[in-house]
Amino acid sequence: MVSRKKELTLQAVVNNQELWEELLCSRGLIVVDVYQCWCGPCKAVVNLFRKIRNELGDDLLHFAVAEADSVDALEKYRGKCEPTFLFYAGGELVAAIRGANAPLLQKTILEQLEAEKKVLDHGAERVVIQEKAFLWEKENITVEENGKEEEEEEGEEDKAD
Repeated sequence: MVSRKKELTLQAVVNNQELWEELLCSRGLIVVDVYQCWCGPCKAVVNLFRKIRNELGDDLLHFAVAEADSVDALEKYRGKCEPTFLFYAGGELVAAIRGANAPLLQKTILEQLEAEKKVLDHGAERVVIQEKAFLWEKENITVEENGKEEEEEEGEEDKAD
């Protein structure tokens, strides 16, 4: 029971729009593991997040898990079982990673946290991304559709032989 309690304090649990909006008001960098209710959050990264939290001890770094099925703002992420990590600062999306790539996650957390400190301490401009994760997703769909068409054409050619 103790380990479960530690996990809850490491990552805030967001399962409705109200909690999502409250989370985005947090000061600093928020790393959100977006998941589907049928597959749950990515457990493989919890130890990495705990390690980063312990090493940095930074109050500006926040971790959360958010259920895409229950949060209206995450509607575009529904139905995908690939781990998705969204990075928010000042209530705006500043980075997104698909997949549980620990070295990339660690690098991105450190870079985005440093960038957010510059914004808060020195008035630097925050670099916001424009839903690039969605653009990537659309490109993949196009590639997959083209691949299916080619497979169908090859299958028809095989039948003709």
